[in-house]
Amino acid sequence: MRWMACELHSHTNHSDGRQSLLELAQGAKALGFDCVALTDHNTMTGLKDRESVEKETGLTIISGMEWTTFHGHMVTIGLTDFVDWRPAGPHDIHEGIEQVHAFGGIAGMAHPYRVGNPMCTGCFWEFEIRDWNQLDYIEVWSGTFPSIKTDNSRAFRLWTERLNDGFRIAATSGRDWHAQEQTDEPLSVTYLQLDDSEGSITEQAVRALAAGRASVTMGPLVMLELRSDKMVYTIGDRVAEQERSHSYEAAVSIDFQVRAGLWEFPEARYSVSLTSNLGVIGEQHASPDQERYRFEVPGNGLKWVRAELKGNVRGVRTMIAFTNAIYAVSE
Repeated sequence: MRWMACELHSHTNHSDGRQSLLELAQGAKALGFDCVALTDHNTMTGLKDRESVEKETGLTIISGMEWTTFHGHMVTIGLTDFVDWRPAGPHDIHEGIEQVHAFGGIAGMAHPYRVGNPMCTGCFWEFEIRDWNQLDYIEVWSGTFPSIKTDNSRAFRLWTERLNDGFRIAATSGRDWHAQEQTDEPLSVTYLQLDDSEGSITEQAVRALAAGRASVTMGPLVMLELRSDKMVYTIGDRVAEQERSHSYEAAVSIDFQVRAGLWEFPEARYSVSLTSNLGVIGEQHASPDQERYRFEVPGNGLKWVRAELKGNVRGVRTMIAFTNAIYAVSE
């Protein structure tokens, strides 16, 4: 298993971006990314130079497309072929998701609460979701310095509510990157845990995200394990009914060395917490001098648990990183 730093929402001049695929890849490489998903609006033509750009930059480029409609934007990743977005109406997005899955891809809600019409056509999600089990992920952080934005806070709450309802659904970040413009705002990264088994890196990344093996951060990489008497579970895992326990031990690990030199929070005063459907289970002071933090987790009524890292960023106490969930079977 290894973690790969990914940017999962980007555009080139094949849609409304102001950068070529090569410029995008070079920019991503300079920012410490290992891969970038090209998700141009309603087209996959930007991928035509994929092989040569990957060879020149050493960056993995994941195929994708952002369905851009009047009723919402849906990011699709890992497609093996173009899937037509035009038939998608407000009440039949599930048919589109099924087609995406049939072509090897996964589908996620893009920036669901961004201001929509007339400012940004379809940016506010209005598609009817009848079965949340079909949707693979929600882009809960969008743009730069995403944790302080109101629309992202709403998206994060939506994800938490769906977890509380018992759904297994992943959460990601996406810059919605259109141009090589300099910014001093914090950038978020979605780390995917690859299994290094069969298939291409794209196929491994799609499997990782579909399984929820993801951790999102503007700085340090946060990892989580949940231990019972017999088993160890990691991000995205589900505790089987026969393995459920009255209590667990959670171990949170924080890697402060990832993308070294590309982020800095000198006055962060970090705190790491464990959050679940039962509320906040515990919180501890965190420091770059300490890698691991342990929490006791009650098992009764537990549906899911995740780790969160908070700190001071530019005078604001905010979330800096969070893991995806480990899922438990409720009684």
